[in-house]
Amino acid sequence: MLTEASFEAVTAMFREVSGIRLGAPKRALVTGRLQKLAQARGLQDINQYVQVVMQEADPAEWVRVVDKLTTNETYFFREPQHYKHLAGLIEQRAPGSPELRVWSAASSSGEEAYSAAMVLADHLGLRGWQVVGTDLSTAMVACAQRGLYPIERVRDMPQAYLKAWCRKGHGAYEGQLLVAREVRERVRFLSANLTRDLPDIGTFDVIFLRNVLIYFDNPGKVDIVLRVLSHLKPNGRLFTGHAESIANLGLPVRVLAPAVYGHTGGTP
Repeated sequence: MLTEASFEAVTAMFREVSGIRLGAPKRALVTGRLQKLAQARGLQDINQYVQVVMQEADPAEWVRVVDKLTTNETYFFREPQHYKHLAGLIEQRAPGSPELRVWSAASSSGEEAYSAAMVLADHLGLRGWQVVGTDLSTAMVACAQRGLYPIERVRDMPQAYLKAWCRKGHGAYEGQLLVAREVRERVRFLSANLTRDLPDIGTFDVIFLRNVLIYFDNPGKVDIVLRVLSHLKPNGRLFTGHAESIANLGLPVRVLAPAVYGHTGGTP
């Protein structure tokens, strides 16, 4: 059983590293995921593992803790209205427009970024666009770069995209699918913490910032959205999760559609 002291120690350090507050309702999740790490170290007592982690202060072990505690459940074409909106934006673009750039700011294992890439490939071919995916978890970044997924993750993918941009696994890869190489080559993944200075990734026409703000209080949400908005082009679009309204936070955004925002041009 994870003691209160161990839970507070781990969640305090996790918040310092990630900016995410894990409250009491997440205690069972924290316990389960730390238990796996403890067993990997040959420790049956989870509290002993926490003590070892705190005493060693090993950055590599803390990376493993952060990777385990980061929620990464996702699938292809989640919240499909956003992909329809993205397709509409592509159709409105004038011939000869600059390269269209999309950022999946909390890309988890990559399904969101690849979903956007498939929409772009379907409408623009394999040139004239780029997708960047970032995530706090280095393990998720590595998974996204591979582009290999359990086949159940495609339950909401349009059949035409499944046939055009995915390769079904056989033999040792039975029950899995691989995103086609020509799509993978147009998507770049790297590690980034949305609560800290971001890497030099340029500006974007569309930014997906979905299902991440729910983990932050209002000041934390404002801080993240402002940091992300600095990478959004003046006429760009910001997509948030449908349960993550930011309209009442005093941010320089205007509502364009459900969970779709644009710049107002002002400052908070």
